[in-house]
Parts: sequence; C-alpha cells; structure tokens
Amino acid sequence: MAWLTALLTVALTSLGYFGRKVYRHRSRINELRKQGVTMPPGWSWLTGHLLILQKYVDRLPPDANVNLAMRDLAREYSETEVFLMDFWPVYPPLLMVYDPDAAVQITTKYNLPKTDMHLQFMKPITGGPNLISMSNEEWKYWRSLFNPGFSAGAMMDSVPKLIKSVRIFCDTLKEKAGKGIVQLDDLTTRLTMDVIIKLTLDADLDYQRSENILASALNTITKWHSFWDPRILMHPLRPFIQKYYGRVMNDYIMEELQKRFVEIKEAKSGNGNAVSAKPRGAKSVIALAIEAYIDENKDSDLLQKDKLDEHFAQYASYQIRLFLFAGNDTTSSTIVYVYHLLSQHPEAMKKLRAEHDAIFGRDPEKAEELLIQQPALLNQCKYTLAVIKETLRLYPPAATMRMGKPGISVSDRHGNIYPMDYVGATILHPAVHWNPRVWPEPEKFIPERFLVEPGHELHPNPAAYRPFEQGPRNCIGQTLVYNEIRIAMIMTVRTFDITPAYDEWDAMQKEKGGVLGKLKAKVLGEPVKTVHGDRAYQTEKAGTHPADGYPCRISLGK
Repeated sequence: MAWLTALLTVALTSLGYFGRKVYRHRSRINELRKQGVTMPPGWSWLTGHLLILQKYVDRLPPDANVNLAMRDLAREYSETEVFLMDFWPVYPPLLMVYDPDAAVQITTKYNLPKTDMHLQFMKPITGGPNLISMSNEEWKYWRSLFNPGFSAGAMMDSVPKLIKSVRIFCDTLKEKAGKGIVQLDDLTTRLTMDVIIKLTLDADLDYQRSENILASALNTITKWHSFWDPRILMHPLRPFIQKYYGRVMNDYIMEELQKRFVEIKEAKSGNGNAVSAKPRGAKSVIALAIEAYIDENKDSDLLQKDKLDEHFAQYASYQIRLFLFAGNDTTSSTIVYVYHLLSQHPEAMKKLRAEHDAIFGRDPEKAEELLIQQPALLNQCKYTLAVIKETLRLYPPAATMRMGKPGISVSDRHGNIYPMDYVGATILHPAVHWNPRVWPEPEKFIPERFLVEPGHELHPNPAAYRPFEQGPRNCIGQTLVYNEIRIAMIMTVRTFDITPAYDEWDAMQKEKGGVLGKLKAKVLGEPVKTVHGDRAYQTEKAGTHPADGYPCRISLGK
C-alpha cells in the first residue's frame, strides 16, 4: 500500500500547489475589482470569467469565431470601451479594448510586447519564433530582412505574377459557372496559396490545378488549429498530426532555401556585384532576404560555404511558414467576403464595374494586359480599394494581443486608468470596427466611408481601422493583400456573378442527415446557423473562413 500512499501524497501536493496558484491569481484580480477596474459581473474565484464568455459563445453556431462572442459581450461595455476579462488559466487576464485611442496607446505609444501565448498558439503553424511572436531586437532584425520583399516597389514588380495566378482563377470560375453549387472558399484558398508560394519562394506549384505537398501540409495543420474550440484543442491526435505535417513543410522549405542560396551565390561569384547580380527569383521575398543577409555579413565567408547557415535557414523557415499561412488564409477569406457583400449590394457592384470600365475599357479581357504594362493603374481603382477596406472592416480576419509592463497604464476616453502591471490587452478588431461611436451605421456596407473628405460624418477615425493593426508591428504583407484582391476584382467582377446558396446547401445537408439527423433536430432543436442574421459568419477555422466554405452559384455576367 506504500505506492497508494505515495500517489495520494503526490495528488494532494499537486492539488495544494494548484490551489495556491489559483488563490494568488484570483486575489490579484479581486484587488483590481475592488479598485473599480471595469469587468463583467459574475466573476468567480474558481472560474474567473470563463463561464461568462461561454454564455455568449453558446448563443452562436458551434464553429463561429470566438471573437464574434467577444464583440457581443463588448457591446455591453460601450461606456468605457475597455474592460477586464479573467480567462486564467486558459489565457492570461486581458483588458478587452475597442476604444481606438486606447488601442493607439497599446500598439504605438507604448508598443507593448507580444505575449508568450503568440508563440504557443502559432508554433504548430510556423514551427518556431516568428514576426508575430518575436519581441524587441530579434523582431527588428528579422523584420528588416524581410521588409524589402514586401515593399511597395517589390509588390508592384510582382503584379505580373499575381495576374498569372488570377488568370487561372478566372479559368476555374468559368469552368464552374452554371454547374451547381461551389464552395468558393476552396477556390480562393488555392488562388492565394498559389500567389504566396510564388512570391515568397519563387516556386510555381500550380496549386490551383493540382495538389501539392507544401500546400496540403499547411492546410492540414490549419484544419487542426483553433484558438478556442475545445473539440479541436483537446483532440489527442492534434499535436501529432500538426508536428508531422510541420516536418513536411520544413523539409520542403529548407530545400527551396538552399536552392535560392546556391543561385544567389553563383550569381554573385560570377559578377562580383551584389547589386547588379540578379539570379532567377531575386525579387522573391526569400531571395531578397538572403541577399540582405549576405550583404550584412560581407566580412564572413558565407559565399565560400556550400550550405546556407543553419540558424538563419531555420529562422527564415519560421517566417516563410508564417507568410504562407497569413498570405493564404486571411486573404482568401477576404476575397470571398468581397464577393458576398457585392452580391448583397447591387449598387456597389454597379459602381465597381463602372470604375473598371472607365479605367480599363469596356472589354474585361483587356484589363489583364493593361495591368501588366501599367501596374500603377491599380492606384486609380479608388472605389475598388474602398470596397476592400469596407469588407475588412466588417469581416476583420484577426485581433492582436499584447503583454502588460510594470509602470505602464492605459486610459480610456473618460480618463479611467488601467494599470498594466499584471494584465495584458487584446484589441478586439470586430468590436473596434463595429463601434457605433466612431462608425456611423457600423453594421452597414458603405464603401464611401473611405472616399469622403475629412470632416464628413462618414470619414473614419484613422485609429479605428485596424485589420492589419497599426504602429511599428503592423502587418508586413498588407500591400500584397490590397494588390492581390484588387487584381482579383478587376479581372472577375465584370465577367462573373457570384451569389450565396446557403438555403440550397442547408437543404442538401439536412437530406444527407437522413432519419437520424431529423430525430436529432427534433430532440435537440434546430442548430443555430447564423450570427445576427449572417449565414456567412466567420468561423474558428484559422483565417476566419466563411461558414461551410461559402456555398454559392457562379454564372457568367450579363
């Protein structure tokens, strides 16, 4: 029985240790509560605010993004637009922020560091430290290496590559037109994956027309990823599947990195001029980063080595995996939501088509060649850009989380002070973007918000538009996103009509459920399938993809 006594001792010791941690943490939150820090009622010494949030989550479809529940909760704190949520031990305690000025304090004035949670949550996708999770000098170093690859000039030079990919996308839409229900999200995901692989690795994998091991590995990892859904997070197979496909991605990327290194090394050795030597793919993101790394280490013997430095290659692979994820998932979702909103707002579609006629002529087929010859024509498509921005306002693809720092406090619009010694902060993009104090009629699709002059009632507070975040740590790829979606719209909206087919889809799924499905619905009731009337709600699938992959019908425009 000695083993039983030992086991009981270990169990009681562990329970006591955990109980002490719970008490110490909740005591600090309770102290903030006594100080008058705004937080939802119902805080518990045992569960904090976890059960409070769950009430809002339960009102939504099971796969709805948790940020939509947070947006609903935030509406009840419109007076301060800042409130504390105690999610420990799932998350650290966080100030939930949707006051634009408080957000500026967090990201720009104090530039608070990213939390350790970023690395924990992003590691299955990126493999290690990345531009989202890094802090201080490490972040500055890697951001500086990759900035040239995402500069406005580099992105303009990449327009022909984008057009080539969008041309294949157009061909796919034409093949699908008039042939039943299509899940558009799959098509746009293949488009954006095709683009980001070309731009980062200088590799054309033709993913829109065939399968590819790199893209399939990333898609598998993201299918097994969630920031909240316990059905995914607690699945015993999740870590093994993500780790396996992470190795698949690493092997592929490392091989491509070595190829680019050899090309650049040979070009430099043959020419001796780092500036004029431009091997194939020198304008790709990774080629520019490798060149910057070599130039930065001129005094070393890098060019004498057969292989790229292992540490650099490993960390570069983490960033590439991040770019593949962010440049694929969030962009593909936004493209779908642009089509969705245009299908619901025919006047906006009419204006968009008129703009394209005025700039590129009435023949949609000629826009492609004109853009290749004059990429700067993209900058004339002001209404197109406004449509994209308004889509990102209504369907922001992410949020941002920051750590607190001793001695730092954030204030709300009433002057209330929130000490950041023990708590972090999350800027709730859905709540900021739907804040009625700063966005007139926030639930409405009004692209003109981004076209009116300052002083107009619709003109947005610049601090309130944050799909790519603001401050030094804004999204490195936002120019690519805007260019890619503009090109997609220019080459498709005058040729195709895309309309949602959720009613038909739901009827098909109900029929597939058979007798068992009908019995389940009768006993448990019909499942919730909309978020405030929106059937195309954002899901927990990484990149906030539209529900059910956005079933739709595609037809040729009249």
